[in-house]
Amino acid sequence: MSADAPAERRVAPSRRFGRAAVVAVLVATLAFLILPVAYTFVGSFATRMTGVVPEGLGTLDNWRVVLGLADTIGSQRSMGWTTLVALPNGLGIQVPAELAFSVALALGGVAINLVVGVPIAYAVARYDFRGKEWVDAFSVLPLVPGVVLGVAFLRAYPDLSATSFGLVVGYSLLKAPFMVMAVRSEFESMDLRRIEESARSLGASWPRTFLTVVVPQARSGILAGAIVCWTLAAAEFNFSYIVYAKGTQPLALFLQRHISNSAFPKAAAAVSLFFCIVVAVTVALQRLGNRGFDAIGGD
Repeated sequence: MSADAPAERRVAPSRRFGRAAVVAVLVATLAFLILPVAYTFVGSFATRMTGVVPEGLGTLDNWRVVLGLADTIGSQRSMGWTTLVALPNGLGIQVPAELAFSVALALGGVAINLVVGVPIAYAVARYDFRGKEWVDAFSVLPLVPGVVLGVAFLRAYPDLSATSFGLVVGYSLLKAPFMVMAVRSEFESMDLRRIEESARSLGASWPRTFLTVVVPQARSGILAGAIVCWTLAAAEFNFSYIVYAKGTQPLALFLQRHISNSAFPKAAAAVSLFFCIVVAVTVALQRLGNRGFDAIGGD
C-alpha cells in the first residue's frame, strides 16, 4: 500500500463539517425567527401572563375581544363589524370593520404600485435615456420614514389627507420603492430586447408584447413586490397615525391600541390576528397572481 494512502483518505474539515454547520445555522436562524411568532400565538389563548410561561391556556376570550364578539369599552374597544355582502331578507356577510378597511387600503396601495411601479421599473431596466438617473432616484425617494412623509403629505394635500383615498395614496408612495426595486431586478435579469424582437417578429404589437410576453415573465418579481408592499402597508403605523383623521381606524392603529392598553394575552391575540391576515393575503395574492399571469400569457 502506498505511503500516501492515509493522506488520500483524509477528508478536509470543511468538507466533513461544512454542510452540517450550514444546516445548523439555518435551523437556528429559522427557530430564532419563528419562536416569537409561535410564542405570541400560544399566548393569545392564555387567561393570564404573570411570568414567562402563559397560564390558563385554552381560552378564546382574548380573540372574542379582538374580533368584537365581546363587550368592550374605552381603550379596550374592539373592532366593529360591517356588512361585506348584503343578502336578501336583511341578511348579509359581516366582517370586522377595521380588518376589511385595512385590507382594502393596503390592496389599493398595491394596485397603484402595480400600475405605476411596473412601467417605471421596465423603463429604467430597458432603456437608456436622458434623465434616467433622476427617474431612478425619484423612484426610490419615498423610501423615508412614514412620519416624514406623513407630515409632508398633510402640508401638501390637506384635503386629500382627511380621506381614505389619502391613506391609499400615501401607502402607495411609501411602498413604491419596494415594488420598483423588486420588478426592476427581475427585468434586468432578462434579455428584454431579444424577447421583444421575437414577439414583434411574430406580429405582436408593442402593448401586447409588454402585457402578454414581458410582464408574465417577470411574475416572480411582481408577486414578491406586491406581497412586500401589502404587508408593509397594512402594518404602517407612523403614516397612519399622522394622517388618519376620523372614521374606521386602520389596522395599525388598532394594533397599537391593543398593544399599549391591554395585557399580553389580548395584545397577543391582536398581533396573532395580523399574522393570520398576512398569511391569508399572501397566499391569495400568490394564487390570484399566478392565475392572472396565466390568463395574460394565454392565447
